[in-house]
Amino acid sequence: MPRTRLYSLDELDDIPGTKVFRALESRQAYHLHKFCMSLMSEDNRAAFRADERAYLDRYKMTEEQKQAVLARDLTKLIELGGNMYFLVKIASTDGWSAQKAVSSMSGMSAEEYAQMMKDGGRSPEGLRSKKDQN
Repeated sequence: MPRTRLYSLDELDDIPGTKVFRALESRQAYHLHKFCMSLMSEDNRAAFRADERAYLDRYKMTEEQKQAVLARDLTKLIELGGNMYFLVKIASTDGWSAQKAVSSMSGMSAEEYAQMMKDGGRSPEGLRSKKDQN
């Protein structure tokens, strides 16, 4: 029986500041995620810290993905198909908390981000659709 959707998946791409993780993104980032999972091992974390580029070259990631890892650009990695549940392993390898990792994508310091969340999170007011930007 075919699945009935309440909305088109394309509609999800219209949410400003949000990247919806789907099967396509998962396939695009398969090797990136394999790299991230390798960081579960202390030996692998040590090897990565010793020579990040050489360690990344063990994986069939795109050059753009490798550059984003080296720059610790989590926003770019998400654009390139990365899932935050995997990407947080990079942040953890650097000694970052999940809060610091997420705040790095918000343009706020970890402290500012924490306060914003304590205050109830981002306001639902404002831009609700990319179509409304123009």
